[in-house]
Order: sequence, then C-alpha cells, then structure tokens
Amino acid sequence: MKISTKGRYALRMMLEFALHPDQCTKISQVAARQQISSKYLEQIVTTLCRAGFVKSMRGAQGGYRLSKRPEEYTVGQILRLTEGSLAPVACLEDEINSCSRSSQCATLHIWKDLEKAISSVVDHVTLADLVKELKETQ
Repeated sequence: MKISTKGRYALRMMLEFALHPDQCTKISQVAARQQISSKYLEQIVTTLCRAGFVKSMRGAQGGYRLSKRPEEYTVGQILRLTEGSLAPVACLEDEINSCSRSSQCATLHIWKDLEKAISSVVDHVTLADLVKELKETQ
C-alpha cells in the first residue's frame, strides 16, 4: 500500500490548520510553508470542506480552520477521506468479503493482519499528537 500525494498533502494541510486552531489559515500560507502547489491544495481543501473537516471563512482575515479540535481527528480519518479504503487488497475493501476464493485463500489472514496493523497505527494518532511531536522537534 502506498499513500498518494493527495493523502500526504491533506494530512500536512490539516496539521497546518491544527498548529493555528484559533485563527484562519490561507491556502497560500500552507502552500508557501509546505512547498506545495496552491492549486493542488485548493482541490484537497474542497474535499475536506465537503466532509466537514474544515470550515471556510470569507473576508480579509478569512481562510480555513478546523471544524473540531485537533484531538478529534485521527490520521486514519484524514487518509480514508482522501485515499478511500486503506485495505492492502481489494477483497477487504468492502465490509463483506465477496471474493469467491476467500474460504480457501491461504493468504487472507496475512492481509487481514496487515489491515489491522495499519489501522492500529493511523487510528491512534491524532492531529494533536502530530502538533505535539512537531513542536518537540523544533
């Protein structure tokens, strides 16, 4: 499994918003600090807005901000929004495995264990954790 630039950039943008939770951040500011195309960030922020992860504010002091506190967002939520399923194989993407070979698949337990391992990491790290880690390294 490989996380696309869309997922990585969405996480970096959400982290930028989490670093300044009480103020609006402009896409141009995120683009400059993260060295990412503002056009690409505009596409990603639309997805984040539609999902209710961020709010947009108009005006001179406008921009974007988190809809909830940084503690309420996990890395897994953000990645699943932008990437879709984090399942390592297609047969695990749906709630019910519809693969006709699943009952005799010798490798299915490996893929299930891998999916659990991925989820256990990304679902237990919040934006607040990342903010704390970033501040400790600076």
